[in-house]
Amino acid sequence: MRTPTALISGASIAGPALAYWLNARGWRTTVVERFDALRDDGQNIDVRGAGREVARRMGIEDAIRAASTGETGTEFVDASGAAIARFAAGTTDSGGATAELEILRGQLSRILVDRTAKDTEYVFGDRITALDEPGTGTGNEDGVTVSFAHGPARTFDVVAVAEGLRSRTRSLVFPGARAVRELGFYIAYLTIPRTPADTDLWRWHSAGRGRSVTLRPDNLGTIRATLAFMSDVRGLDELDRDGIVTVLRRTFADVGWAAPRVLAALDDAPLYFDAIGQARMPSWSSGRTVLLGDAAYCSSPISGMSTSLALTGAYVLAGELAAHPHHRTAFARYEAVMRPYVDRAQKLPPGTPRIANPRTRGGVVMMNTVLRVAAGPVAARVGGLASRLFTPAAEAIDLPDYPLPRTAP
Repeated sequence: MRTPTALISGASIAGPALAYWLNARGWRTTVVERFDALRDDGQNIDVRGAGREVARRMGIEDAIRAASTGETGTEFVDASGAAIARFAAGTTDSGGATAELEILRGQLSRILVDRTAKDTEYVFGDRITALDEPGTGTGNEDGVTVSFAHGPARTFDVVAVAEGLRSRTRSLVFPGARAVRELGFYIAYLTIPRTPADTDLWRWHSAGRGRSVTLRPDNLGTIRATLAFMSDVRGLDELDRDGIVTVLRRTFADVGWAAPRVLAALDDAPLYFDAIGQARMPSWSSGRTVLLGDAAYCSSPISGMSTSLALTGAYVLAGELAAHPHHRTAFARYEAVMRPYVDRAQKLPPGTPRIANPRTRGGVVMMNTVLRVAAGPVAARVGGLASRLFTPAAEAIDLPDYPLPRTAP
């Protein structure tokens, strides 16, 4: 019997996770990544709910725990750094603003790539430039003929696009599709030196006028900082670094607490600037090509769900491909299982992200009041308020069991 083949575009989280589950079912997998090497950087992410159960089934839960950032909880502070409210890290699979399992994105990616390197071909520094689908051109009717920027064309049984929110390859699959729902929110991510005054808490200052500053610990002896702000102006993420730095300096010039420290680091610190949005697609597949992870259904960092969606989607897609010989049936089943989970994940609380980044002084006062009540002794005795504020719908899926034909790698 011929071994089925899959090309996966993207070596972050969803891509290597899909490779793992396909390898376990006897597929031959190739992962292509446009960057020249695996990126070990990235900000804090959490593994919750169904995503954590998938990690458990992969046998990597202990590895994730060993690479934990060490974040012990979340603390909201005022302009002087004084605590407004503090919430301990979650102690369940899903709970808490700080999840029980917190890890840097690049380190989770490294765990997944290392786990699959023996059985998966990784091609770095290349990208897909064309897809010749059966019935749409002159390609091989038994597969997808893929052209690359650098390597020779190759044919695969299926292609999975596991790229980011603004996936370039997605536009090859769905030309002209308006996939991104913009949220009018920008975040600058920086890595800055740790000081003796820093703690192992995720500290958050809401500065008014739609702005916030956060500091989070990592396991590398540095601090992951963010400068976030609401804006009706689109395209700021397309500016060059100098332009972005100018915008950040002007936007946060009058903000207290850690803002001056973060702004001072802008000249030298690693910086990633992103326009936050969600991927909303009416369909996740076309022919033998399927979308996975953020390219299909990014829920945004605000949701706390993107990592869990990536891991869960990879598990479900591989399971359905193994269960159904015809790719169309497998893709339809993948979407049927995942769509309700994705819909819950993308349903952000009313007013989000504005509610957590108030524009007015009154809005900041109201937010801080709610936080104090949620963190207070009455709420702790009654229970429920902090959970409703900070726990996403990470378990809102009945995770299928897909039998493995052999021991997983």
